[in-house]
Formats: sequence, C-alpha cells, structure tokens
Amino acid sequence: MKVAIGCDHAGIRFKERVMNWLWEKGYESQDLGTGSEDSVDYPDFAHAVADSIEQNNAQMGVLICGTGIGMTMSANRHAGIRAALCKDGNACEMSRKHNDANVLCIGARNTNPAILLDMLDAFFHTEFEGGRHQRRIDKI
Repeated sequence: MKVAIGCDHAGIRFKERVMNWLWEKGYESQDLGTGSEDSVDYPDFAHAVADSIEQNNAQMGVLICGTGIGMTMSANRHAGIRAALCKDGNACEMSRKHNDANVLCIGARNTNPAILLDMLDAFFHTEFEGGRHQRRIDKI
C-alpha cells in the first residue's frame, strides 16, 4: 500500500515519525511536504494528499497540522476523501471500521506524541466493516 503524507510547519516532526513507522511496517510513502518549519499554508498540502489519492497514486493518506482541523476541512472538500481527525487509537479504529476513513488527520499541537504509534497501528490495521456502515458512507 502507498500512503501519501503531508504536513504544514507545525507537523514536520510528527511527519518524520509517521514516515519512519510506515517504512518499518513495509508501506511505501509519498512525502508531499512540507520539508521545513518555515510557515506555509496547510490547504496546499491537504489538497496534494487528496489529489494523490483521487488519482490513484496512493491508497491512503496522513495529514498533520497544528490542530488537524484545517487539514481535515481541506481534504474533505475532495470527492472520495473521508478524512478523519483522530485524537487516540480508539478514534482511529472507529474511523476505519465505521467510516472507511482513507486519510488520518492529526493535530501535532494537541496529540500526545506517546500515543502516535498506537494511532497509526489502529488506523492502518483496522478494516472497514461494511454492511450498514456502507449505506451511511454512500450518503456522504
């Protein structure tokens, strides 16, 4: 599986940890920036990740900014993108099981770094349950 990753200046350190985790787990990653802590506009990176998924260059995505809110709002403007802002492993698991989320959004300033890897495990190792949840996804 290929995972597109994007962040703004607030998420650069989390992005590095995410990319290392993906590499260790055998995922291919696509780094869509940013590459420094210089101030940038988060929508540019959210759109790049969403575009990559829409164009089938990646199957899933991770977006990181200060709160995760702006990235989530920007990514969800794209058809077929189900970006979920998650704060812990349970939210990651449920976003996959019930919502078939394909983009994990993380707030670097309000997420405990100690649980980041648990969040990634939950998001990438949980399957969509389908069934009644598919009917709801179809309404989105």
